[in-house]
Amino acid sequence: MKFGKVNHPENIDFTLIETHIDTFRVLSKNKKPTQPNIFVGCAKWNKADLKGFYPRGTKDELEYYSKQFNSIELNATFYRNFSAQQFETWRSKTPNNFKFFPKLGQEISHWKRLKGVEEVVNSYLYNFSYLQEKLGTIFLQLHANYGPKNFDTLQNFVESWPKKTPLAIEVRHKHWFTDKEANKDYYQLLEDNNIANVLVDTAGRRDMMHMRLTNNEAFVRYVGANHSSDYDRLDDWIVKLKEWVDAGLENIHFFIHQNLEKESPLLATHFIKNLNNEFSLDLKIPNENSNTNGQISLL
Repeated sequence: MKFGKVNHPENIDFTLIETHIDTFRVLSKNKKPTQPNIFVGCAKWNKADLKGFYPRGTKDELEYYSKQFNSIELNATFYRNFSAQQFETWRSKTPNNFKFFPKLGQEISHWKRLKGVEEVVNSYLYNFSYLQEKLGTIFLQLHANYGPKNFDTLQNFVESWPKKTPLAIEVRHKHWFTDKEANKDYYQLLEDNNIANVLVDTAGRRDMMHMRLTNNEAFVRYVGANHSSDYDRLDDWIVKLKEWVDAGLENIHFFIHQNLEKESPLLATHFIKNLNNEFSLDLKIPNENSNTNGQISLL
C-alpha cells in the first residue's frame, strides 16, 4: 500500500490523537464485552508480496496463510469481481474461524463513482455470499477526489445498502475532514445506517486518524513505513483499542499494510502478541511452534 507514503517517516509525528467525543457516545450504547471479537490480518496472501513468509515447498498459499492469521483484508476484489465458485473454493480452504473482508470493486467506487451501480453491486454481493459465515465486513474505498460535493450520491448508496450486510467506508478527500458541516453530515450518515467509519493510519495523511467510530466496529487499516517506528505505533494502538473496549467496543478488525508488504507478517506477529497479553486472548501467533523452513523473524 503506497497511499500516504513519505520519504522521511522519522519526521512524522505519529502520536494518536484523542478519541472523538462522539465515539464515546456511540460506544456507551453497548455493554463492555467480556472479550472483544478481534480479527487481524494482512492485505494479501500471495507469495510474491509476502516474501519469506511461506516455508519452502508451500503448495497452497491461502491454506497456509489462513492457518497463521484469522482474517484477510481482501484487496484483490478491488481489481476484479471473482466468480462465486472462486469464493466457494477459498471458503473451503480456510479454517472455521477465518474471515474475509473484501473490498468493493473500482468499477463501483472509482469508475462509476456510485452512480448506476445497482447491478454490479448485486453481482459482487452475490459472489461474496458464497463465503457464507466466513464473510466479514465489506468495505468501500472512495477515490481521493471524491469529495463532499458528492454527498447526495453517497447518501443514496448508503441508504440503499442491504441493512443486514456489514459495510465500512473509507473517504480520502481532505474536505471530508476539514469541512465541519460535511464532516458532521458524513459521520451522521454512517451512524444512522450502522456503517463503520474506516480509520487509516498512514504517514502522509494524519488527518485520516479522526478517531471517530460510527458503530460498534473499529475497522483500522494500518500502513507501516518500513521504519523502526512501526512497532511503537502498533503499541500505541493497543492502548487506544483498550480504551475503546473499556468504553464498549466489541468488534476490532485491524489490517496491517506496509509500503513493502513483505514485512507485514512481522508487524502483525508483534501486534497479535500484544493483543493476546492485553485482552487475555489466544489468537494464533503466525509461525509460532511451526516446524517450517520459513524465513520470517522478529529479530
